[in-house]
Amino acid sequence: MFIETEATPNPDTLKFLPGRTVLETGTANFASPEGAEASPLAEAMFRLDGVAGVFLGYDFITITKATEVEWQDVKPNVLAGLMQFFSSGAPVLTHPSSSGEDLAVDEDEADADITSQIKTLLDEKIRPAVAGDGGDIIYRGFKEGVVYLQMQGACSGCPSSTITLKHGIENLLKYYVPEVVDVRAVD
Repeated sequence: MFIETEATPNPDTLKFLPGRTVLETGTANFASPEGAEASPLAEAMFRLDGVAGVFLGYDFITITKATEVEWQDVKPNVLAGLMQFFSSGAPVLTHPSSSGEDLAVDEDEADADITSQIKTLLDEKIRPAVAGDGGDIIYRGFKEGVVYLQMQGACSGCPSSTITLKHGIENLLKYYVPEVVDVRAVD
């Protein structure tokens, strides 16, 4: 098995491409070992020294390292761990993760059409670009002109995520959906 590695805009995060499907649908974000019980793959990665986060996408795994360690110390162990995991035939997920679309804010039912437009733009224009960098953006709500989004994977904690959020995503949403006045990140 050959696993490619790509840099991401986040210096603490690398994108690993195993050359196979990781998740058939959706994404799964694991910010700590305590939340990784839904994924034998995430559990295996967290057992490695220096791994601070695991994000699973359609055909990639994004690993975030602890800030105090160097990639030269972590990357070989991650590659070996991924090869061992995929060779084992174990399932990537044993049950769905909890990184679904739970709303962070209460939405006004009158905004259902606006919400639909926002979700369509996120799915068709924004999420594919963000996935290319090893991350994801999850819709968390729309209220009083403000769109609430959660950054995951390489996007979470990335130095350029604020610029991406404010200048890229906010501008695009404002252009197509005039009711949008602001975009904010939520944890």
